[in-house]
Amino acid sequence: MNVWTPRSERGDLPVMVWLHGGGFIGGSANSPDFEGTALARQGVVLVTVNYRVGYEGFGWVADAPCNRGVLDQIAALGWVQENIAAFGGDPGRVTVFGQSAGASSIAALMCGGDSHGLFQRTIAQSPGNVFVPFDEARAVSKMITEELGVQPTAEALAALSPEAIHAVQWNPVLVMSAEPSAWSHPHSPYACVLDGELLDERPWAAMRRTGAGRSIDLLCGATAEEARIFTAGQDPAEADPVRAARSMGLDTAEVRDYRRAFPGITDADLTTLIASDAMFRMPARWCAQAHAGSGGRTYLYEFAWVGNPALGACHGLDVPFTFGVPTGPLGADLLGVAVPDEFETLSAAMRDAWVSFATTGDPGWPRYEPDDWLARVWELPPAVRADPTATSGAIWDCRPNSRP
Repeated sequence: MNVWTPRSERGDLPVMVWLHGGGFIGGSANSPDFEGTALARQGVVLVTVNYRVGYEGFGWVADAPCNRGVLDQIAALGWVQENIAAFGGDPGRVTVFGQSAGASSIAALMCGGDSHGLFQRTIAQSPGNVFVPFDEARAVSKMITEELGVQPTAEALAALSPEAIHAVQWNPVLVMSAEPSAWSHPHSPYACVLDGELLDERPWAAMRRTGAGRSIDLLCGATAEEARIFTAGQDPAEADPVRAARSMGLDTAEVRDYRRAFPGITDADLTTLIASDAMFRMPARWCAQAHAGSGGRTYLYEFAWVGNPALGACHGLDVPFTFGVPTGPLGADLLGVAVPDEFETLSAAMRDAWVSFATTGDPGWPRYEPDDWLARVWELPPAVRADPTATSGAIWDCRPNSRP
């Protein structure tokens, strides 16, 4: 864990706890991208947390609990409750925020496990559709352990070098991608497991059915072109929206619906949009609508600012703006060597909103509510608009078989 603090003697500062992304397979809280000085200077105690990733954190082990990486996060939040007052933080005013796998973990923490009372607010930046049934998680992990020639026990796996597991852990994706409709999450070997202990069902389903997490304030959203980070290098002539749709659980009827809803869209842009919606934009929408529909205090945003036209408003682009760090590894990749002139203006506005939410529960724009679905669009200047996911959402919501 890493802690930045303005050193208040009163112990009354809001606390923000960051959970990094990395697809449950990589990432580290120690990345320079998450340097916390800029946020802490705005009057919060900032904590960044490491947790187990890869097989150690999320693979199936016969004699160990599932979702060990999320259990690590719960343990870290318990540490915050016990110790953060010594750094000037208020343990009764904790906001957990994170991106991608970190945001997906936050959705899980809101709805399950032993996290009650450990935090009061959440900011989920690009939560993913990365929740799989127990039997699926076990089947994928068994492909890995069978290739390694070991039993899926803690003792047998601990005897292996990490490199041995790393060498084969992506191989199940080759199997799953050949028949994507047979798998909940065919794009990665690891996901949050619906194990009946941490979670019984996907978070948005739990929010809709039981009001899970209703007492926790939620700010969530996604970038406008999440999947551009994955499709930017592809030849536009080879784009296949139908194939992309099938890999995401849709069919040709939904592709036709997309074309009618977005007239004139190119195959390349449609492929990116379908993937963006399926992986991140729809899960953010589902969480927000389910939480708001159950009576929870909810705010939605979309990050739409574009610097590099080739990457657009892609997955992860919001992170440098969140921390005010344009020169870390992620910032350098997505923003370029020369920091854009607009960076500090937009970053300051986002940091103000995130800190305001952590402090008061209000980020500075209208709540996302059933009678008035409004969202903050992060561009210059920032604007409040009707839900930018609504057009795509109507396609997904009217297809019962497509909505998890």
